[in-house]
Amino acid sequence: MKRDEGLELSPRKVEYLKYIRETGGTVKTSRIADRFGVDPSTVTKTIDELARSGLLIHEPYHGVRFSEAGREYAEFLLKRHRILSLVFSRFGLSGEEACREVSRFESLVSRAAVDRICRAMGHPSRGICGEITHATCGLGTPAGESMGRDAREETG
Repeated sequence: MKRDEGLELSPRKVEYLKYIRETGGTVKTSRIADRFGVDPSTVTKTIDELARSGLLIHEPYHGVRFSEAGREYAEFLLKRHRILSLVFSRFGLSGEEACREVSRFESLVSRAAVDRICRAMGHPSRGICGEITHATCGLGTPAGESMGRDAREETG
């Protein structure tokens, strides 16, 4: 699967990958099913599709984890969500409202657009819902090092 544009996955698959990344490790499909309120067989089908595309490694009865390509792609997905949410928060939406609105359309925003928005914002290091990493736009910030203004500076 070509992942250059960031437009390749359905919104549900994007949400699954972001959730798996936020949990920080191997996740059982039953936990994903509980989180999204769907049947475990539905999760298994989607996870199998993501595994066939090379993003996840699925070990039945043990859970799923990222392949290296999947981890990198999930980092981009989180960055896209956090950058777009930060934009919405700067235009008056609360953090919760911004995250909810962005979740409705984020899978339609290309990597190129996200990188341009990020650059225009000065490569912020923190969004309203977490750290923003910049490895996907070629900046690669070491952990703990700030690259630009963050959400606390914007709201404080």
